[in-house]
Amino acid sequence: MEENKQPFNDEEVKVDDTTVVEPNNDIDAQESKQVEEEEQHEQTPGERIAELEAKVEQLQKDALYRAAEFDNFRKRTIQEKADLIKYGSQKAIEALLPVIDDLERAMQHIDKAEDIDSVKEGVTLIMQKFQGYLKQQQVTVIPANPGDDFDDKIHEAITMFPAPDPSLKGKIVDCPTKGYKLYDKVVRYAKVVVGQ
Repeated sequence: MEENKQPFNDEEVKVDDTTVVEPNNDIDAQESKQVEEEEQHEQTPGERIAELEAKVEQLQKDALYRAAEFDNFRKRTIQEKADLIKYGSQKAIEALLPVIDDLERAMQHIDKAEDIDSVKEGVTLIMQKFQGYLKQQQVTVIPANPGDDFDDKIHEAITMFPAPDPSLKGKIVDCPTKGYKLYDKVVRYAKVVVGQ
């Protein structure tokens, strides 16, 4: 009998001039191990349901945690905004306190003052201090001089007055109350008398 020389994965054993092919025990052992592992990994429907229920429970806990975390963030943001609105003017007030202190000191000494010029000088200094504060806060006076054109975007006509001169018709004759802007926004309109 002619020997078959083709390569085999299995071992060849020669017995009495006959070739007998015996299976490789290593490969069979690996396959049987895999089958055993697969059998071990196969779950009963009850085990599979329990595993899935545990996963669902964990996902629900995670979702609840994230929702609580977001709710806390939302509440904290609302509180910060409320505090900002409530205490937003704190710096402005702190900057005004020295002006108020100066005014109180002036009021205490005004009755005792013998020299009216020194009182005027003190009030002028306080006024300059206050105007410096307004400038620092970007507050500017709205121009409203006699003879200026009336502009309803920045002026408020409180009354119409017969113009002493025909050139003052429709123009500002007087400005009893100044107006102010904060940056470009009108805080208070200039109250003016307009000639007719």
